[in-house]
Amino acid sequence: MDPEVSVQEQNPLELDLNEITRKLLFLDQWRGVFRLGSSLTTPQNHDGSHTSAEETGEGSRVFPSPGQEQLPSSMVCSIPRLPGISSKLHGFPIAPAIATMLKRSLFGNTNQVLGGDWRKAHFKFHDPFSDLAFALQVEKGGAQSIQMAVQGSIIKYLLFTREGKDCSLQSLCNLSQREQEQALAAMLAGILWAAGEAQKAIVCFDTKDIHSTSTLDYSSNNFIERLQLFEFSEKEATEKFVYDHLQCFKGEGSHGVILFLYSLVLSRTFERLQKDLDTTTTHLLHSQAGGVSCRQAVLNLILTGRASPNVFNGYEEGKSEQSLHGILARSDIGYLQWNKDTSEGDQLSQVGSMLKTPTFPIWLCNINGNYSILFCTNRQLLSDWKMERVFDLHFYSGQPSQKKPVHLTIDTHSHHWEGEHHEDKHGSGRRFSSLEMVIRTKWREATINWNGTIPFF
Repeated sequence: MDPEVSVQEQNPLELDLNEITRKLLFLDQWRGVFRLGSSLTTPQNHDGSHTSAEETGEGSRVFPSPGQEQLPSSMVCSIPRLPGISSKLHGFPIAPAIATMLKRSLFGNTNQVLGGDWRKAHFKFHDPFSDLAFALQVEKGGAQSIQMAVQGSIIKYLLFTREGKDCSLQSLCNLSQREQEQALAAMLAGILWAAGEAQKAIVCFDTKDIHSTSTLDYSSNNFIERLQLFEFSEKEATEKFVYDHLQCFKGEGSHGVILFLYSLVLSRTFERLQKDLDTTTTHLLHSQAGGVSCRQAVLNLILTGRASPNVFNGYEEGKSEQSLHGILARSDIGYLQWNKDTSEGDQLSQVGSMLKTPTFPIWLCNINGNYSILFCTNRQLLSDWKMERVFDLHFYSGQPSQKKPVHLTIDTHSHHWEGEHHEDKHGSGRRFSSLEMVIRTKWREATINWNGTIPFF
């Protein structure tokens, strides 16, 4: 491993986040280092309809507070039009060592920052009670893959985990703003909780007050020196806290996707992260063509709770006999990929059954580097082989031009010669569109009826 990349060789960085937290909690001298105040308060209700996580008694691991003040709901997030999180809220500022390890885990160095496309990215739904009420608005850029991966979990929640709701496309469209927010909070918190091995979750926010004593040359665009960390030991408390402060993830200018990525890495912990990765992937983000994109490990961390760098099942032996890490358990949300330049003979790039056949019929799709979602409203699709003869899929590309989900009918028992009329004569010379190609990585001999939509991709 490159010495610059390795965090194990940095003696000051060997402190695990748990150890830092314990020191912050139990050693008085840490208070002086991080300039912690003695007066810590509780945030006010988000809209008066629900109490904060701390008021439930199930909140984060917090410092003792001699008194409680209430803060206006506008004081919960740092965005251009609103003040930042007050330093009086329960939490602790990021330590210099943790900040450095976070940077190295993401980039392999401490000099790089995320660009404008990342800083603009947040979790914003389309209008309530619309054809895309269930869907996040997504723009081009490296953050797109994270948004679409979270989108898969949101669809899972809305279709299959809400009590008293039918599993239909109409139920996805008939959503109020409150239902949208509940779904987003539940899934963001659930992903963080799974990354923390169902033991703890870390939520980090941006605060205007700079507590870190780090001497690193941080860019104002990166704002890492202003991170405030909140640790939770119960899933319900995590979800409550995220819901109470959801504006920090969905507000314009909130850096919501960046904050979620930071929270994801910190929840996983650096120790677990290094065990997840292998020699092919030493950090989580990849810089190319002037942009920054997520490596597969980030997507797998969102989908499975483990930052496995590869998509095959289990472990494989690499060219130098090193162990390569794949997917170890069946995922709730699946993953399919197709690229026109990828050879079918490249076994290490082939998606294994753990991702190809998930628990729920929802797939994050990587089609030529663009991310999208395929899903079925029939929960039994992957548990009853008879359901896979003829079935419907719905496709969401995230493109601004898409106004409603694309309805596809998949027939796995038609012969390939019966599908000649589906030839894509307007594509790149291939017989089928790229979307059809990625579907056929799962159902190899399937024919796809676009139900009146002009085939694209």
